[in-house]
Amino acid sequence: MALASLLILLTAAGYAVLCAVRPFAPCRKCSGIGVRTRRRTVTLCRRCHGTRARLRIGRRLLNNSRSIHAAGTRPHATDRKATPWQ
Repeated sequence: MALASLLILLTAAGYAVLCAVRPFAPCRKCSGIGVRTRRRTVTLCRRCHGTRARLRIGRRLLNNSRSIHAAGTRPHATDRKATPWQ
């Protein structure tokens, strides 16, 4: 049981390091080529828009959590209390 927990923890930590070092992964839909062939036409990949790379799921979660934290902790201009002399 402890060995399985340790293995899961190491796998999660390794993926977190991978997301920090290489946030983009090759697009799975076009195999990192950027274009898809349909019958006789060649079109840009709809998922990666021809950039050949997609943001990893772990990095997307990290970016989302950072933006939520920033929105909840930083004061906004509209949040200031009104003073009588303004």
